[in-house]
Amino acid sequence: MKRSEINLYIAQAIDFFRANNFSLPSFANWTPDTWQSKSKEVDEIQKSRLGWDVTDFNTGNFASCGLTLFTLRNYPLPDGIHGYAEKIMMVRDHQLTPLHCHHRKTEDIINRGTSGDLIVELYPSSNTGELADTQVSVLCDGVIRYTDPGGKITLHPGESITLPPRLYHAFHAVNGTALIGEVSSLNDDEHDNYFYRELSRFPELIEDEPPIRLLCNEYPHLTA
Repeated sequence: MKRSEINLYIAQAIDFFRANNFSLPSFANWTPDTWQSKSKEVDEIQKSRLGWDVTDFNTGNFASCGLTLFTLRNYPLPDGIHGYAEKIMMVRDHQLTPLHCHHRKTEDIINRGTSGDLIVELYPSSNTGELADTQVSVLCDGVIRYTDPGGKITLHPGESITLPPRLYHAFHAVNGTALIGEVSSLNDDEHDNYFYRELSRFPELIEDEPPIRLLCNEYPHLTA
């Protein structure tokens, strides 16, 4: 992706979140120069990969396959394995997040907006990571719902779905751009995203102009 595209999509997301009365933390507004001026006081932000995240999954077609996210929290518990995370997402009308699953993360996907629906497509996975031909059962706001493999569940504003590990899912918005939240166990986007088709979680960047904001995987003092 071109940096100019990422700058545009972040600027649009800032306006979108504001229009939906969703306030981001102050570090969402930090410029690259501001990040350079920080030291150990921001280690937790950097280590936890909080902040802006824009991807086209290296498809080269963000409008049809892409996502704009902001990770708000992602903190381990004392055992270092378990923890909790939260994201807010701008899912554009008919923009697909492609079929994938997580091996460790359980997540709730929540339609937090007042317009725009989210269509979630579901497939169970086999022991070898293929799509299984078995019925899917999921919790939607605490109510068990069933669907055939490849079935779709619509989340209207205020509704949510709980996605356990190894359940393949894809989603896109209809009837307008959707404000979507994610509340989950500990998040690891570098190692716990398994796409059914070979795709990249983070895009390759073409630096055609300076960044207005840094992405969460490119902080200047990033710790492993």
